[in-house]
Amino acid sequence: MSDVLLVERNEGVATLTMNRPESMNSLSVALKEALLDATREVSDDPAVRAVVLAGSGRGFCVGQDLREHVALLEAGDPQPLATVRVHYNPLVLTLARLPKPVIAAVNGMAAGAGAGLSFACDFRIAARTAGFLLAFANVGLTLDSGVSWTLPRLVGHARATALAILAEPITADSALEMGLVNAVVEPDHLLPSVQELAARLAAGPTAAYAAIKQSLAYAATADLEAALAMEDELQTAMGRTEDHRTGTAAFVAKQKAVFQGR
Repeated sequence: MSDVLLVERNEGVATLTMNRPESMNSLSVALKEALLDATREVSDDPAVRAVVLAGSGRGFCVGQDLREHVALLEAGDPQPLATVRVHYNPLVLTLARLPKPVIAAVNGMAAGAGAGLSFACDFRIAARTAGFLLAFANVGLTLDSGVSWTLPRLVGHARATALAILAEPITADSALEMGLVNAVVEPDHLLPSVQELAARLAAGPTAAYAAIKQSLAYAATADLEAALAMEDELQTAMGRTEDHRTGTAAFVAKQKAVFQGR
């Protein structure tokens, strides 16, 4: 895609690596645009059955590139004030709605919108040296990159309020304790752990995973009756898939199912 974002495809897994290590992968306009283009591309690619979002160097992503942000503001460029609408909102929606599982490999600090991007993923695996910081209040801003929606659903309203208003960093172990990440591993085990999970997901029933994601997202804001109706609609559709036939046949035969993702 570009040198600020590395894209690798391997056996059904697409790995998107933010590549601005000199700035802890801060989100410049170029990186935001590259991320949006890449997530849309892998979303539409049937050969991609799982996605990994990673950062190069010491950090995962420290959020908005504030040096670029200030320079654009001082130049009278309106783009910084529109970046939530133009970049972050469509990027978070694309990540959350990807019809395949997305894993954030959090190798270092995930701050601001960088934390928001990780929260929009389905899984977060963190190195023990990683951390999270919702730094918005420290620069006189409110939440963006979907944090107001994702964070309370991950850790509850009270913890989300404290994390956002106090804007204090939390360690990977604390993030695990509050349910913000799925697992914490030693730094040298991060990539192998993420690759193992991604390979497992890429070999799974991709259409069913997409339906599960859709069902959970819908039910988050629906009443019980509407959620049940959505379950009925999606289950009917999944019952017609090749993977369902494969899975049930393998279960009856006491064999391991080989899913094709359709």
